Amino acid sequence: MTTAVSEARRRDVIDALRRGTVPRAGLDLLAVGLDRFVAAMGEDLDKIARGGAAFHAVRGEYGSGKTFFARWLSERAKRRGMATSEIQISEAETPLHKLETVYRRLTERLATATHQPSALRPIVDTWFYTLEEQVLDGGDVDPEDGSAIAVAVEGLLEQRLSDVARTTPAFAAALRGYRRAVDAGDTATAEALIAWLGGEKSVSASARRAAGVRGELDHFAALGFLQGLLTVLRDCGHPGLLLVLDETETLQRVRGDVREKGLNALRQLLDEIDAGRFPGLFLVLTGTPAFFDGRQGVQRLPPLAQRFATDFTTDVRFDSPRAVQLRLPGFDLAALGELGRNVRDLYADSAHNPDRVKRLVDDSYVDTLARALVGELGGQVGVAPRIFLRKLVADVLDRVDEFDEFDPRQHYELTLTGGELNDDERNAATSADDIELDLP
Repeated sequence: MTTAVSEARRRDVIDALRRGTVPRAGLDLLAVGLDRFVAAMGEDLDKIARGGAAFHAVRGEYGSGKTFFARWLSERAKRRGMATSEIQISEAETPLHKLETVYRRLTERLATATHQPSALRPIVDTWFYTLEEQVLDGGDVDPEDGSAIAVAVEGLLEQRLSDVARTTPAFAAALRGYRRAVDAGDTATAEALIAWLGGEKSVSASARRAAGVRGELDHFAALGFLQGLLTVLRDCGHPGLLLVLDETETLQRVRGDVREKGLNALRQLLDEIDAGRFPGLFLVLTGTPAFFDGRQGVQRLPPLAQRFATDFTTDVRFDSPRAVQLRLPGFDLAALGELGRNVRDLYADSAHNPDRVKRLVDDSYVDTLARALVGELGGQVGVAPRIFLRKLVADVLDRVDEFDEFDPRQHYELTLTGGELNDDERNAATSADDIELDLP
């Protein structure tokens, strides 16, 4: 597995696991049980590159790896030049029924292989540079005539965004205003208009007047802005956008009227995808089985339920990876052991004494450590990977590599302290005996 991995990439992954964080890249090195999705997801990414659109719903219980799947797919998308954005749906921060808020979160978390969030301004700057290069390549404009170049670039802008301008002219107007502000050296106005393009509400009236736009982004204009963003991405070399809506099951816990609006917003978005309005969009949402099958979720809106309908009556082995819904069966002890062995092998390739690492931290020891840690977490395998990998790297592998006399079977005993656990891990590690009851 590790022979084709660069030293820098290997160290980045191991360093992140040592800190107990998710690596920013290299998730394919940690992917366990996702092989069956590789070909189908590759086909979808190919479709996006050809100007198509795609959609999947990823279902699984808490701890089954839905978020990991989404980030694994995002990494694969970035390697193909796509932009990505991952959004956690929540009633307070990102309510699904307010698409203007969803769009704002999208731009805040927009990333590419070369730019971390928010990549909106670098993408827009790259787009204008691309338009300028196309103008100069045409040979009809004097390269020394800045005014003529600006006029030609604006003409090309109008041409590229003609479809968007029919429904959302403000998107093109804001881009024109941004370009003019940059050319004039008006940094404050330029930054304000980029913020407005990103759906930000607190933008000065003077900046909006400079671009000839008014008010704030609303629910319906958000779809037009998304369409415009996809056009800009495609023109500057990013074939599409992978948009992840994570934790959509939170819709089940909101007021009934808010839930209905959220489900309708999701149906509207899927309708627009099917109508071909968003070429280059790959939409992925995650949720629990209760969200897709229960009366407080998708089933409350029959047209939406029909779109998600997938047969899960057969064995999970026969699930199609091309289906609308993709079922993640969950992370079990065997998968945790496999993950640990993959990390052990990855670590050994950079170790001072790889043979010693593999001998003392053999498959049997990795499985024993996995069983012990899951036992400390009340048998909840789904919450175990982060702390398990941190313990394996920082407590075991580092010591084996650094100290010739260290033998984990003799000198290491697994312990968990509250300070090193996140909330989910802490809750799993709390037994009934640990809870103090105030009894009369």
